[in-house]
Amino acid sequence: MSRKTFDKLASTLGLMLAVLLAVAGGLLTWGANFTSNEVKTQLSEQKITMPATTGNPQDSAATVQFFKDNGGKMMTTGKQAEMYADHYIAFHLVHIGGGKTYSELSGQEMGVAAQLKADPKNAALAAQDAQLQGQVATVFKGETLRSMLLNAYAFGTLGLIAQVSAYAAFVGALLFLLLALMGFAHLRRVEEGEAI
Repeated sequence: MSRKTFDKLASTLGLMLAVLLAVAGGLLTWGANFTSNEVKTQLSEQKITMPATTGNPQDSAATVQFFKDNGGKMMTTGKQAEMYADHYIAFHLVHIGGGKTYSELSGQEMGVAAQLKADPKNAALAAQDAQLQGQVATVFKGETLRSMLLNAYAFGTLGLIAQVSAYAAFVGALLFLLLALMGFAHLRRVEEGEAI
């Protein structure tokens, strides 16, 4: 194969890769902007104000500082959603449900409701059932909100990954463009009959 042919092929391939990476970078940037805007819009519509503290005395210094820095602010980022879900809601759900999940509390409530059905005049069972129904409803709502906020966090994280990938694609496009231009410049200096 002649050197001139090889340089043409390598330079053209480099130029094609530069264009491909530039297009990928543009699409990744679009995806990152979409996710960022969508997370901000959806969280803003919920009008959740970040508390200044979780109420958990065992929080790490970083968690305490995060809530202190974000206290009183409207929740608009995936990171805020994650911290609120994992450190505020989760902490309070443990105390509301005594450490039990929605399904565990629901199962317990169904057992008490069955006992109450068999003995409908039992005031202690009626009070226990009412208390469990309240816990079940509250824990269900808390776990549902927590899962939705963690989905917002995941979606926001995917947006950040897309943005970093876009930067990498643009750097790669620039690198391949420079290499292709250098290859085309070198092509003009190669003698016609020169072989590899």
